[in-house]
Amino acid sequence: MNTYMVVAKFKPDTDMRDVYAVRDQEMAMFETLTTAGRLGSLHASLKRGTVFIEAFAHDETSAEETVRSLPMARYWTIDVYPTPALPPPGTEFK
Repeated sequence: MNTYMVVAKFKPDTDMRDVYAVRDQEMAMFETLTTAGRLGSLHASLKRGTVFIEAFAHDETSAEETVRSLPMARYWTIDVYPTPALPPPGTEFK
């Protein structure tokens, strides 16, 4: 299992009233996916329209699919970043 940071930005035309309308569904689904070991932490910067979600999956596609299963995903553009552990000191980056 690999770790990913998913950066979700609210689409420019998003009406935040619609977002808040699905908040309870979002939190319930997030809890279900966290309990299943598919999601970790969630941090939001609403002032900047960005949500950061830690995902655990075998590959980037699976991480994105997990996040897209959240009710609020319809309001986001999503970018997935692999976040592997840092290599030991002295390792050359390629």
